[in-house]
Amino acid sequence: MSRGFGPPPGGGRRGPHGPMIIEKPKNMRSTLHRLFSYIGHQKYLLMALLGAMLISTLLGLVSPALQQRAIDAITFTKERLFVDFNRLKINLLLLAIAFVATAIANYLQGIASAYLSQKTVKKMRTDLFEKIERLNIKFFDTHQHGDIMSRMTNDVDNISTTLSQSISSLFSGVIGIIGSLIMMLFYSRILTAVALITVPLSMLVTAKVSKYTRKYFVENQKILGNLNGHVEEMVTGYKTVAAFGYEQEAVKEFDHIAKELKNVGIKSQIFGGVMGPLMNIINNLGFLFIVGVGAFLAYNGIVTVGVIQAFILYSSSFTRPINEIANQYNMIQTAIAGAERVFGIMDTQPEVDEGNITLEDIKGNVDFENIFFSYVEGEPVLKGFDLKIKAGQKIALVGRTGGGKTTVVNLLTRFYDVNEGSIKIDGCDIRDITKKSLRESIAIVLQDTVLFSGSIADNIRYGRLDATDEEIVNAAKSANAHEFITKLPDGYNTVLSESGGNLSQGQRQLLSIARAVLADPDILILDEATSSVDTRTEMNISRAMIALMKNRTSIIIAHRLSTIRDADVIVVIDGGKIAEAGNHAELLGNKGKYYELYQNQFAGIST
Repeated sequence: MSRGFGPPPGGGRRGPHGPMIIEKPKNMRSTLHRLFSYIGHQKYLLMALLGAMLISTLLGLVSPALQQRAIDAITFTKERLFVDFNRLKINLLLLAIAFVATAIANYLQGIASAYLSQKTVKKMRTDLFEKIERLNIKFFDTHQHGDIMSRMTNDVDNISTTLSQSISSLFSGVIGIIGSLIMMLFYSRILTAVALITVPLSMLVTAKVSKYTRKYFVENQKILGNLNGHVEEMVTGYKTVAAFGYEQEAVKEFDHIAKELKNVGIKSQIFGGVMGPLMNIINNLGFLFIVGVGAFLAYNGIVTVGVIQAFILYSSSFTRPINEIANQYNMIQTAIAGAERVFGIMDTQPEVDEGNITLEDIKGNVDFENIFFSYVEGEPVLKGFDLKIKAGQKIALVGRTGGGKTTVVNLLTRFYDVNEGSIKIDGCDIRDITKKSLRESIAIVLQDTVLFSGSIADNIRYGRLDATDEEIVNAAKSANAHEFITKLPDGYNTVLSESGGNLSQGQRQLLSIARAVLADPDILILDEATSSVDTRTEMNISRAMIALMKNRTSIIIAHRLSTIRDADVIVVIDGGKIAEAGNHAELLGNKGKYYELYQNQFAGIST
């Protein structure tokens, strides 16, 4: 079972005070269409929500008419006041029923909205995680992990909040606007024309302000992801930060990004917050016009006082949805910006697997034939690399840092594909082999051991998920890990802290080897597996590795030349090519690149 490697040369990380690359926002209409397509997956909930909203909105349209009838049941003349009590009682009773029914409908609407938003976001989050799990290694090597986490958490949470709070306003708003307009025309076309005077002004203000609001909210979400990336790096690498006294610089860099976020946040909040007050001013002007013209019409007997009251309520119902959307514009813009970033990952090309061959009865012959490869175009890492590994051989790759040793392994596991040439296992091009089959045939033990939340047994079982408890114990014994595991309070059930922090580096490495033993690979890769431990622990780990490498094709990447003296073939890689190859004694006798590396290391000079 294969495991990932660190970033290749040229990885896309943002340096201190480096330039911020702002993604060009996608089309808002397209983003909204995709959001609504997710909502459409919950058809019954959507129908329930629409039904509750329709009932609530229709009752809201009925209420002003009932109020108008109740008010007009009271008439004034110069001589006396006349009240039609029967008509008044009926309309007040109907009005009370409408209010209660509206409250119930609103309650059901809230329940349906909560279920719809959470189920929709759950599907979106699941789709996003499934997509992330299918992306190639290059994506993770060139994107900040904190930014990816920000898209999974902050951006999706913003979408969830907006769906639960704004979707009802959007749907009911459309129904309310259409229904209110119909009722306004029914009561008075003149007053309707007066009420619509402010609509073009509202649309103009909304268009102008939203142009700036959306820009700043997209940038706000981008910088927030960058801030999360910086925090994630500083927290996970805090030992290095402290060891090199980088704390003050880390704080300065955080302060720099936080200032960027603050400045953009202020602009986005200002432009987003100004929408509501502007719309209120415009609507109040509209009410003033309605009252003035309505009073004139009532004085001339064209309309009644009750009609004016109803018309003001309908006019409010007509403009209220616009106000609600304006007041929620910050939230809506944040959700759209977040959705664009989420869909940006979903639209990323997943890892392609064109292979159709499943490996069976592998011997372990591996051939690298004229390999050319570069992570960044124009900066080749391997240049005509040729290497033949016989089944069961133990091959060591050595060379200066950046020479291409880890790249050879990245290509063998198809974390990256060659630009030119081919890699074959038992004569079969690995591009014709399914990636699942290929990687199940290979196990990797890394320098930086990767452990996961859960028990020790769970972490060993990661090598083969269907393994029994007995097989896990046997694997631990083979890896010389059983002894220290049984001394722990809960043995194999001991729960590991984050990244196995409650174990020593050597213990974590032994668990990694036990995992590889359990995987029972045909090809084994050891990438600097003993470089982070002391000499005594190294000996213990080395004994475990010797047992693991027995009867397997093994590729060892090492800087400590003392660990690979007994390798069948030592390959020295220099400048992307094989400088020389042979066993330890032969290479020392040649006094070439290997001899130089060996002498430098023996003298304590870093290689």
